[in-house]
Amino acid sequence: MKDASLALVRRHLVDRYDDLKRRLTRRLGSPDLAHDALQDAWLRIERVDAIGDVRNPTNYIFGIAMNAARDRMRDANSRYLSAAEVDGLLEIADDAPVPSNVVEMRSDLKLLEAILLELPARQRDILLAARLDRMPRADIAKKFGISVSLVEKELQRAQEYCLARRDKFGE
Repeated sequence: MKDASLALVRRHLVDRYDDLKRRLTRRLGSPDLAHDALQDAWLRIERVDAIGDVRNPTNYIFGIAMNAARDRMRDANSRYLSAAEVDGLLEIADDAPVPSNVVEMRSDLKLLEAILLELPARQRDILLAARLDRMPRADIAKKFGISVSLVEKELQRAQEYCLARRDKFGE
């Protein structure tokens, strides 16, 4: 008898699908949710081997579908952030520079490039090797075939020149 009830419920779901969907749509307010709930109901019914005596298959299926719809809505609502979580995300600092700072930095960079081009080639190369490439003074000396002392002097002159020119442009 139990297997007969299960077969009856399955057959009833297939035969009365459109009526069940209309009824669920009215109750849930969404044809898509009604469709999904009926699909979930079908899957739940397919998973069981036997059910008790079912006197009203429509109400039985409707109850399973309503439970499936509630589960779907609960799962969907759990994916949303609370107001406090949204507020917390809005307070995260933006590390990107403001446009006016970007313009100023680009201007400073162009000024530095112009000043570097004014330096004698060896001074410029020593300054870039020391500051940009972070090359040790001994390696710079070896690269240019000069003493470490001369590297220090050229580096000092290049830095002083760059600072003086920057200050002059800043006036």
